[in-house]
Amino acid sequence: MDVDNCILGAQEYLQSGKAHLAIDILQTLVKQQPKNFDVWKLLGFAYHEEQYEADACYAFANAIKLNDQDISVAMAHAQSCFFSGTSAIEPFKQVMELDATDLNAVRGYALALAAEQQTNSATSILDVTLKQHPGWFAGHKLLASQLYTVGEKDNFAFSYARACHSQKENLNLRMEWFRTVVQIKNWQQATKIIEDGIKIFGRHPQLLLAELFIASESGDDVAAVKLFNETHQYDDVVRDMALVRFCLKKGDIRIAEQTALRRIQTPNANVFWPYLSLIWRLTNNPLAEWLDGSSAFVSSIDLDIDNDELTTLSTLLRKLHFAKAPFTEQSVRGGTQTNQNLFLRKEPIIAKLKARVQQAVSGYVKKLPEEIPGHPLLGMSRESALSGRVHFSGSWSVRLASQGFNVSHTHPM
Repeated sequence: MDVDNCILGAQEYLQSGKAHLAIDILQTLVKQQPKNFDVWKLLGFAYHEEQYEADACYAFANAIKLNDQDISVAMAHAQSCFFSGTSAIEPFKQVMELDATDLNAVRGYALALAAEQQTNSATSILDVTLKQHPGWFAGHKLLASQLYTVGEKDNFAFSYARACHSQKENLNLRMEWFRTVVQIKNWQQATKIIEDGIKIFGRHPQLLLAELFIASESGDDVAAVKLFNETHQYDDVVRDMALVRFCLKKGDIRIAEQTALRRIQTPNANVFWPYLSLIWRLTNNPLAEWLDGSSAFVSSIDLDIDNDELTTLSTLLRKLHFAKAPFTEQSVRGGTQTNQNLFLRKEPIIAKLKARVQQAVSGYVKKLPEEIPGHPLLGMSRESALSGRVHFSGSWSVRLASQGFNVSHTHPM
């Protein structure tokens, strides 16, 4: 077997989105070349692409034994440990030792600490790092989220305020602060952020659109109409989304439909399709049937989980619901939601549940009508699902307390 050619072939499969074929080659290679760093490294990345994070963690660990100075492998190992539910504190520490300037490693370290309920340590290291790097957007977002989940609802975004005070000319930072506060609908604080921004930057388009968003979502109709007129020349997704929602609330279906239709040939189409579904059903448009299908498109599938499995699963999930509040971007009210992709975890009961969901999804896809070009769902490729390779852009557990609920929302992914 020509090892170099096999490695090249595996790399090509990885690059072309066929990681499962790369795994077949690399699993054979690793038996013949157990001391080959490149083989273990590629195998780790192939496992990761196929969402086998526990296996990826094992492969990267073997690669590190052969070369502990490769920072890409060290980072990949730490991330796979974290995703699989293995302690990732030490692995992220190792990445930071290799490169003390790697902010992604600091972020991962804070996430790993929080996952083991060391939130105070996590928020402390983020706070210290943000004092040194006030323009680090991902750090601000994570710190705010972690503070919010432990019940710090009044001052969870303090790092943004501090950074904007020291970087007054950083408009993008101010807008990130605004978006963080808006997620919990704190209209008063959001308004103050934008008003202070206008004093610095004048009536900048981003600030005007932020004002518009606040007015249209908070019920200030007079201000909203004024700002819609003032910003009519802007080709902006946020403005169009605000306009669709505002018009639907006011019953102006025609403008809502025209606005949404402008976006369905753009990368933001999936955000607007649910609104078109609503509009077409409200107006008895035949396109509603084309888009949503009949009741045959909706299926309830029994995963056949027995009582013992449910007990094991619920015991594990309750341990993962240690936050006091959901993350700011989540739709849960009166409850909590687990973080990260649940189906990447290593526990056998999770793997069993994941496999049954994958099987159910594959079976469902096989029963769908023929592909319809231009349809947002039926027009998509089904090759992966039909072959049983169902991947998850997200998976989580929601635990609701008494009177808990989810606000109405869509999943553009």
